[in-house]
Amino acid sequence: MTADARDDSFELYDLRVEVVAPAGGAIYCGAKPGDHFDLRGEMLHLPPGQGFSIYSLSSVLPLLAAKQRPTHDHDWMTTDCEIACPDPNCSTRLRITRTGLRRFSHAQTTAVPLKRD
Repeated sequence: MTADARDDSFELYDLRVEVVAPAGGAIYCGAKPGDHFDLRGEMLHLPPGQGFSIYSLSSVLPLLAAKQRPTHDHDWMTTDCEIACPDPNCSTRLRITRTGLRRFSHAQTTAVPLKRD
């Protein structure tokens, strides 16, 4: 077996999700511009003392796994990075930014074995 055949690694992007809002825009989700969380692998990290609305989180959560993976330059998942707050009266958006690349091992992330030819 060659070294490449034994390599079970894959890469995911680290993400930052940050609250952005127009100057003077109404904010009803309890956020402040600049509030954020970081996603590293499957772990969500908030700065000490900062919260994040579960309703705002619900608007970005379905997109995060896809944003972590490499995508084609022309794919909308690559280019579109701002998600509207789910409250139609709230002016905030949640900006998803790829901040780095992290390597993982298949064997350390699942009990399902790789199929080897």
